[in-house]
Amino acid sequence: MKCIYCGFNDSKVIDSRSTDDMTIRRRRECTKCGRRFTTYETIETAPVLVIKSDGSRQPLEAGKIKRGIMKACEKRPISADAIDRLVEKIIMEIYNSMEPEITSKEIGEKVMAGLKDLDEVAYVRYASVYRSFKDVSSFMRELQSLIDGKQSKEGKDGDH
Repeated sequence: MKCIYCGFNDSKVIDSRSTDDMTIRRRRECTKCGRRFTTYETIETAPVLVIKSDGSRQPLEAGKIKRGIMKACEKRPISADAIDRLVEKIIMEIYNSMEPEITSKEIGEKVMAGLKDLDEVAYVRYASVYRSFKDVSSFMRELQSLIDGKQSKEGKDGDH
């Protein structure tokens, strides 16, 4: 790595640390002038395109997913760390699929599945926007489905 102070083409790594966003922070020291500087390495990934409902395509953006989740979690007792972990899990699932494209509907389903486990109120909020319920009865059916799923899960957990 080229020294930012003297331009010499050799430096040694003093310390390496991983950050939460799949970046590696390296503290370096120039072998000529002895000055220290920091570099960041990120993993280069093949871009994933999101196919929107109108057929248009956009690059996948973790920030958009996070904003949607944060909106659903407003005024709920959910930590920023929990939201970041959910976003990271969804992004990793998408990249691990090795598919170059994903529909916005598939992303929405992944978000809803994650929110269902994280916070039921946030899940219902997200689902109400995502599924754009046509009327109160379709909204009530979704709530009933959530209640039924919770009761069957509790019944199974109680069997042990």
